[in-house]
Amino acid sequence: MPEATHVFSLGREGSDDGSFHRQESAFRHRVTADGRSGFPLESGRYHLYVARACPWAHRTLIARRLMGLQDAIGVSFVSPQRDDRGWEFTGGDHADPINGFRYLSEAYAASDPDYDARVSVPVLWDTRRATIVNNESADILRMLETVFAPLAEHPTDLYPEAERANIDALNERIYDTVNNAVYQAGFARRQDAYERAVHALFASLDELDGRLRERRFLLGPAPLETDWRLFTTLVRFDAVYQIHFKCSVRKLSEYEHLWPYTRDLYQWPGVAETVDFDEIRAHYYGTHPMINPSGIVAVRPAGDFEEPPRREHLG
Repeated sequence: MPEATHVFSLGREGSDDGSFHRQESAFRHRVTADGRSGFPLESGRYHLYVARACPWAHRTLIARRLMGLQDAIGVSFVSPQRDDRGWEFTGGDHADPINGFRYLSEAYAASDPDYDARVSVPVLWDTRRATIVNNESADILRMLETVFAPLAEHPTDLYPEAERANIDALNERIYDTVNNAVYQAGFARRQDAYERAVHALFASLDELDGRLRERRFLLGPAPLETDWRLFTTLVRFDAVYQIHFKCSVRKLSEYEHLWPYTRDLYQWPGVAETVDFDEIRAHYYGTHPMINPSGIVAVRPAGDFEEPPRREHLG
């Protein structure tokens, strides 16, 4: 548990109307093939700082694994426990061999001494310039699957040209009504704000369940960027959001199509190794004292992610 004097709070992200408003990412630079951005594409130059517990960071870990970028981009993991000092490197598997930082906030301070907002993951770090390139997960994900493709061992087209308009539109809807909605429900401080978020969330999940009735993935026979953006929320749903964030209308495992779809993605080659349910549960139940003051970690639900999804026949 965090020290009593360093308890995490919503700060400026908790508004007067009782709703949660996520802060904007501050670092939005891009790695480019020609280097005109000041951040040229180079193998071994960039490093990811991530938390296994965090769904936003998780999407970048999945892209790194699917593309085969492990040799081109290093990674360091912060501890799942977090307080008002932010994400911490506690040693062992949660260490920073690149800079020896104790807290990820040191990376932010090195990049912008005036930065005073919440320290978030993922972070794409430039080891040559010793600065943050980007801390917006959507940007980092897109760079990994497009700009970094020449460095990938087995590049996968997660953002195909023919589907880009559909991907962008569906990404936006899923972000508003699923990815961020679980937080708007969990961090709400008034009943009306909470219920608005929950109703929007389950209306969207119901719609997605229907969409998956006759197709294996959201846009066809192969998982694309949008599927992985949705997956990192769904894989945490029953273990955390349904309980801890009071997203209580129904469990993911009660959905006829969304549940086997999530298992299908979980069983995709290389993906299961990016999921750590122990760290996920330790983070959420242990670092939000305003929601769970006892710090008791809910036992993991019985749903079996290894159960065959039986969706291969869908187009």
